[in-house]
Amino acid sequence: MSAKIRLSRGGAKKRPYYYVVVAHSTAPRDGRYIEQIGTFNPMLPKDHPERVKLIEDRCKHWISVGAQPTDRVLRLFDGAGLLKRDARNNPEKAKPKKKAQERAAAKAEAAAKAAEAAAGGDEGAAAEA
Repeated sequence: MSAKIRLSRGGAKKRPYYYVVVAHSTAPRDGRYIEQIGTFNPMLPKDHPERVKLIEDRCKHWISVGAQPTDRVLRLFDGAGLLKRDARNNPEKAKPKKKAQERAAAKAEAAAKAAEAAAGGDEGAAAEA
């Protein structure tokens, strides 16, 4: 059985509240779970002590038996000092896409033509004077 440590959403509309649960990997997000091991309230400030509450011994137990945390849960565990999360960096994702690159190239080309025309106009006016 493949177990995941993930968030299960609760709370009202536009007022999210999450439970940190251990669930079977095929179970629905808010469906059946094996055990609840904490809570996460994103509406509270980041430095508020009630924002993330974890039952640390149960978290350690599930990690030791092979349950895989999702990326967001891994961030919560890293903040609590339970696991170490490696920082990710994808410089390709930050680059503009094809159409944005075409627009930037066209804009640069138009600016170059305008600068050339302005420089050509200044030389002609200086030659006449």
